[in-house]
Amino acid sequence: MEVAVWDTYVEKKDGTVMHFDIIAPSEQRDTLVIHNFGRDYLRLKGQEGQPLTAKECRFCHVQEVRPQWQQEILAKGYFILEMEGCE
Repeated sequence: MEVAVWDTYVEKKDGTVMHFDIIAPSEQRDTLVIHNFGRDYLRLKGQEGQPLTAKECRFCHVQEVRPQWQQEILAKGYFILEMEGCE
């Protein structure tokens, strides 16, 4: 399975930055859907309402899915790879 990686930087409510990747099946190229995946994640992190647009979230590349991502992608449609400031 190939996945698309969407590189995402969102300013948190405290002014620091969250960096995470939204990973979805490569055929999912609808930015509205991708941004909604990111907004769902932000809600889980207590950061609902923070801007998430094409400015904050951009397509990066396509790669082969990693085994640790696949189950969640099949269940939810996406996987979030936390990079920085996501605690």
